[in-house]
Amino acid sequence: MIKKEQVRVIKGLLDHLDNKTNVKAEGMIKNPADTYTSEDRFQNEWNNFFLEHPQIIGLSGDLPNKGSFMTTDDFGVPILATRDANGEFKCFVNVCTHRGVIVESARRGEKEKFSCPFHGWTFNNQGSLIGYPKPDHFGEIDKSCYGLKQLPCVEKHGFLFVHPKENGVIDTQDLLGDKLIEEMDSWGFKDLVLTQEEEYVTDMNWKLAIDTFGETYHFSTLHKDTLFESFYGNVQMFDTFKRNARLSLCKRQIEDLRTTPEKDWDVRIGSLPVYFLFPNIIVNVLEGGIIVVKEYPLENSPHKSVSKVSFYFTPEAIEYINGLKKENASEENFNPYIAFGEIIRDEDYVAAAASHKGLRSGKIDHILFGKNEPALHHYHNTFREALNLEPISLIKSK
Repeated sequence: MIKKEQVRVIKGLLDHLDNKTNVKAEGMIKNPADTYTSEDRFQNEWNNFFLEHPQIIGLSGDLPNKGSFMTTDDFGVPILATRDANGEFKCFVNVCTHRGVIVESARRGEKEKFSCPFHGWTFNNQGSLIGYPKPDHFGEIDKSCYGLKQLPCVEKHGFLFVHPKENGVIDTQDLLGDKLIEEMDSWGFKDLVLTQEEEYVTDMNWKLAIDTFGETYHFSTLHKDTLFESFYGNVQMFDTFKRNARLSLCKRQIEDLRTTPEKDWDVRIGSLPVYFLFPNIIVNVLEGGIIVVKEYPLENSPHKSVSKVSFYFTPEAIEYINGLKKENASEENFNPYIAFGEIIRDEDYVAAAASHKGLRSGKIDHILFGKNEPALHHYHNTFREALNLEPISLIKSK
């Protein structure tokens, strides 16, 4: 984040603290319950947000070396992403052109060649078919016609974008806009290293998981013994960038900045910037790196989802984390990331799953987003706009 913007966010948070105010919308909105439970709504989202929209599958740090690869099957198309011998990021449909078998089953690793487990058809990391067994028995084919199907992909601003459609277009300028691109580039995400991955499967709609990141109104209740000890609840700054947004949470450590010269302010000391990248990515910016949360529906259902949480840090932060591991080597199963994971899994997602159960009961027809929850207004009206639905009307309040 550029310095001028960091100062604006910190000053805004301090002003809210001093005046006991909060960023707010002009009123409240009633979000229909079927936003989360409707099968028709879900299919519309699946087609528009996942099958026909560019996807962020990771960061540059997911493919750190020439020969690195990763696979994913989160949005309806099996993907094999590689970094080839020239260091270029490429994406393919991870399906053998012989009999349709998934070619590579490992989550990630380093390989220059990928061999189908069924008959041994072999492809290089540029997607070309380079060999198949017993061509004299099988028959001669033009190998150039049987490479892995390539998908549009772009590596920009530290992110790996892929489009599930072979003729899809990825325009990061259109997706993010100039201001957010400048902000993403200023963080240096391209230099971060992947250190840990976790998954949380929950019986709830995928958007309810995103909702949990959209306000701090719940901190003093749900997180009273965890996050509330480090953050002020119900104090935040909120900014939008086209369909994307940034919610800046207020750390209690912000008090240290009151006696720090403005030129030395670092927004990450006094705040936790949380980015919502349309449609399903949450990026939490820490002092030593970022935590990326990717939300996906499961089982072709509006009632089940998975959160894929990836931790990326600077080399300096990794050295510090490794030091923590050594200091706690005697503790069985010591994990420096466990606090974040436990809070999401055991507090936020437990509450969100209970909300989904309540919505499925059919006993309420809407949920209410207050004027102190503008991020939730933005998320859901953005989703509706993308689906050509009317925006939710604002209920004016004092």
